Amino acid sequence: MAKTKESKIQIKLVRSLIGCSETQRKVAQSLGLKKKDQIVEHSESATIMGMIKKIPHLVEVIK
Repeated sequence: MAKTKESKIQIKLVRSLIGCSETQRKVAQSLGLKKKDQIVEHSESATIMGMIKKIPHLVEVIK
């Protein structure tokens, strides 16, 4: 079986979670983001992209 290479994206938390709603905090936490300027790497899937669209004002996507 041939494995396909999944494209990876890096997600950076550019704004603090202070003052955000609880649902926005939970989305950021489920992405693995806790601190400002923290970078995490995920595969580019529909689930992850949907989570990014929930908090576009808090994160930056680095390809």
